[in-house]
Amino acid sequence: MSAFRDYDVIVTRTGLAPGRLAASDRFDHIEVVSVEDLEVVLFWDVPARSTGRMEAALRDDLQRLASEEFIARWSAVESDEDY
Repeated sequence: MSAFRDYDVIVTRTGLAPGRLAASDRFDHIEVVSVEDLEVVLFWDVPARSTGRMEAALRDDLQRLASEEFIARWSAVESDEDY
């Protein structure tokens, strides 16, 4: 079963400008939340310029990986350079 049935991605942008135009010191927040109990499973503070790329990678993996594989893969990610 795909991980998208168990998890959702929530992105909180901390500014009004699009990520590619954001200041280099702006960080956005990305959370992976359990659909069943709405608990945060994974959380990152990501440079705004990398938020879109990381969100797309997360959503792609939610569609193609099983829940256990998804958590194992993304638990090892500590920064935007790791995915």
